[in-house]
Amino acid sequence: VTGRWQQASHNALSACGGPKLPQGAWYKQRRQCRRASNSNLTSLSQGRQRSPPTAAKPHKGHGARSICRIFSRIEYIFIPQAFILHQHRTPFFIAMTTTSILSRLPLNVDHVLRQFNRRGDLKEAQFLYGEIARRMDERLRLVRLEPTQLLDAGCGAGAQIPLLYARYPNAHFIGQDHNAGLLTLAQQAAHNIYPHGWRSWVGRLRGDSPATSWIQQDLAQTGLDPESLDLVWSNLALHWHPAPHEVLQEWGRIIRPNGLVFFSCFGPATMQELRQALSTAGLNTSTPSFVDMHDFGDLLIEKGFADPVMDQEVLTLTYATPEKLLHDVKNLGGNPALGRKGSLTTRQWRQRLLDALEEQRRPDGRIHLTIEVAYGHAWRSAMRRGQAGETRISVSAIQRKSAEK
Repeated sequence: VTGRWQQASHNALSACGGPKLPQGAWYKQRRQCRRASNSNLTSLSQGRQRSPPTAAKPHKGHGARSICRIFSRIEYIFIPQAFILHQHRTPFFIAMTTTSILSRLPLNVDHVLRQFNRRGDLKEAQFLYGEIARRMDERLRLVRLEPTQLLDAGCGAGAQIPLLYARYPNAHFIGQDHNAGLLTLAQQAAHNIYPHGWRSWVGRLRGDSPATSWIQQDLAQTGLDPESLDLVWSNLALHWHPAPHEVLQEWGRIIRPNGLVFFSCFGPATMQELRQALSTAGLNTSTPSFVDMHDFGDLLIEKGFADPVMDQEVLTLTYATPEKLLHDVKNLGGNPALGRKGSLTTRQWRQRLLDALEEQRRPDGRIHLTIEVAYGHAWRSAMRRGQAGETRISVSAIQRKSAEK
């Protein structure tokens, strides 16, 4: 890790006892970190330098709190007690000049659109999409939030709209998807749930805004006003974007301070048995690469979020036949990877893959397929790091502090 420390606040440093920084300094420890490795995996952390993270805002009443984040084989532990300003209990920021190079995932956006165009209403994928949406909803019960504006980023055919409406019936719902066909299906699903007809006219007479609106845009280009949302929800969509760091940047732009981003996506271990079967059969094709959840935690802080929480669970799907396994993989999104086999597969090619999967049959008589799901949520911080030595504070946050006084 290289970089040049810059003094962010002389007064805060003096309050901490001068340049020695007895508490609140960055302590560095060596730690052996095991990461899931795969020759086919492209990590966002590849080829970039990292700097110690921006301190997250401690929760009121909890005192000093240690925040640990893993950077390659170096662990930085920040104890923000000495950096807390007594008036608002807000830690100040130490900026570090560094160069960050973020690589794109090898995904073809046109192929992503084409793959989902072929899958209609995605009903055959709801065995997984629906289950993960329900698990996200269970986690959302623990969060105190009453959004007035929420975005379903990558809403698909709208299968999760009933969950969001049941959780936040008074929030204005914005559905976003890059696929026009899926967005039409989502609008039809919302029509059966949100007020329409005479109830919609009554709401307009009372001055209420429409209950829903729709955006056909890329995840990283919503076109929404800055700081206009309280919640961004995204279920199993982020991993289909070749630049997830740009998506998080956009979410940080459109969420209000203290707003929440909550998403799920596939992790690196997803479909590892299929990749192994392709290798065993000697079939030369690429498969999608999925980002490690630790990289998402790093990116969330870099993009202006605080207190990121990342966790993951590994699901195991079991199949009686390899044909059914491939059928479900196709329904979940197929293979939009760059470098995949360009021509149509022959019967011999497919049979070699089926045979390789058959060789993986377990003692229970089933063929297994691993699905690693990463869940992440973070709060939009009022303070955001800009260029080296620059900290940006939301005007709305300043106004809110003035109102409190």
